[in-house]
Amino acid sequence: MSNNAEIINVTIKVWRQDGPTSEGRFETHQQAISTHASFLEMLDLLNESLNDQGHEPIAFESDCREGICGTCGVMINGRAHGPQKATATCQLHMREFSDGDEIVIEPFRASGFPVIRDLAVDRSPLDRIIESGGYITVNTGAASDANLTPVPKEASDQAFDAAACIGCGACVAACPNSAGQLFTAAKIGHLNLLPQGQAERWKRTENMVETMEEFFGSCTNHGECSEACPKEISLDFIAFMNRDYLKAKVKNRALTGQK
Repeated sequence: MSNNAEIINVTIKVWRQDGPTSEGRFETHQQAISTHASFLEMLDLLNESLNDQGHEPIAFESDCREGICGTCGVMINGRAHGPQKATATCQLHMREFSDGDEIVIEPFRASGFPVIRDLAVDRSPLDRIIESGGYITVNTGAASDANLTPVPKEASDQAFDAAACIGCGACVAACPNSAGQLFTAAKIGHLNLLPQGQAERWKRTENMVETMEEFFGSCTNHGECSEACPKEISLDFIAFMNRDYLKAKVKNRALTGQK
């Protein structure tokens, strides 16, 4: 691909919604943009144009613009985060599009993510899942020496892979069932795989899975979640979570004296 920037003209078909209870609609705009610009820079320029015309700018979430926070996620031509695999919306560039393209931009579509305005959605159910997991409480006294607690390399590698999840919600948006299993499995996995996470492993697992089920649909192994994930979190973590959840139900009942 050439390093020289080109100016392309694209048609932007963007979802507009005044509030959570308002009826939404699509608006169509024309935009000339450099292929070196990022997707969010394109939206910034479109908003500047709307401001100049006295119109309300398009609301969308944007924070780090480095692909590490996940707040930028939108549906682009029916795909969470857009056409480039393993890329968050903020890291997507206009060189992925061609002159004359129509680009349809929508918010993440899931009952667990109600629309706040335009492209911005409420992803606080993901926070509720994290909160339900509690925190790591291991009374170790003074800090131990580095490397005193051995961690198998396989476990540390898997924990690192799980911890790469940025909580963007693309897995939920891409899933036909709006399931939250991949996100929850990643958050459970990166703690449950390490020694520091063992003290509350079973309580954490049960609480997080059951909180997830309050907001999101059930997993039926479509695999769309992993395909849409900008960090390519493996489906294997869902299997690990399901295994730990079954164990947790048995262990937690035993701890409380239930039969």
